[in-house]
Amino acid sequence: MLQPSPLISVEALRRELPQVCVVDCSHDLGDTEAGASLYTQDGHIPGAVHAHLDRDLSGAKTGHNGRHPLPLVADLVQWLGSQGIAFGSPVVGYDRSGGMYAARLWWLLRWLGHHQVRVLDGGWQAWLAAGAERSLTPPQNAAVRYVAPSTDDRLWVDVNFVERNLQTQEALMVDARGPDRYAGTVEPMDPRAGHIPGAVNRPFTANLGADGRFKPAAVLVEEWSVVLGDFQGERVIAQCGSGVTACHNLLALELAGVKGARLYPGSWSEWCSDIKRPVATDDVRDS
Repeated sequence: MLQPSPLISVEALRRELPQVCVVDCSHDLGDTEAGASLYTQDGHIPGAVHAHLDRDLSGAKTGHNGRHPLPLVADLVQWLGSQGIAFGSPVVGYDRSGGMYAARLWWLLRWLGHHQVRVLDGGWQAWLAAGAERSLTPPQNAAVRYVAPSTDDRLWVDVNFVERNLQTQEALMVDARGPDRYAGTVEPMDPRAGHIPGAVNRPFTANLGADGRFKPAAVLVEEWSVVLGDFQGERVIAQCGSGVTACHNLLALELAGVKGARLYPGSWSEWCSDIKRPVATDDVRDS
């Protein structure tokens, strides 16, 4: 049976409003309040609520668990319910950054077992380009009780798995950061530069066409087959700087028909926080 796409077009979303719960995930890693400001000042899709990456879609940082650790389930479901989102409700996430933050919401809901979730292809820019209405007023949604039966912890791996994988090489690590950060020539956010030894690079931006939308599935199939080689989906681990843009690669893999790939939520920011862990720069392993 043909699986539903994790994407939705502007035209389809306009037809489904207001029966779907829309979440504006706009954010800026360099200015963490920019997304919330844009939501209120630049506007948002009518009826959309705003999800803050740091406060709503991430958990507390310890200094050793990455910059955007997974939220506690209790906190995540409380926030969802406070926004009027019930388990199983159709949800659409979007942002102003090619889907990099909306994909995090998509992955989190799937982790909760909530599969009625899609990402708006092209995001806010596509919405405006279609001449669709914008709102400056946040909705007044009545709170509901969000009850998730259980989390699907098969969807992610921890740092112990990644450390073991250095020897077993049972999985292929795919780094979604840009080439310069992967190579270790620049590092604007974390204390050490480079990448996890053995990881290959597939910047999340490569999933998008010039119009800011995801490339056609056939193109993604061809491109990702080069990245993955002989590795099947169950042996693929997506990572990035902090477990956010890696979700974009996971969404692209879904579009390409590759099933079972997992997320390393701590990603580079967790990995590099321990100086005992090896790093690689320009394909040379450093201790």
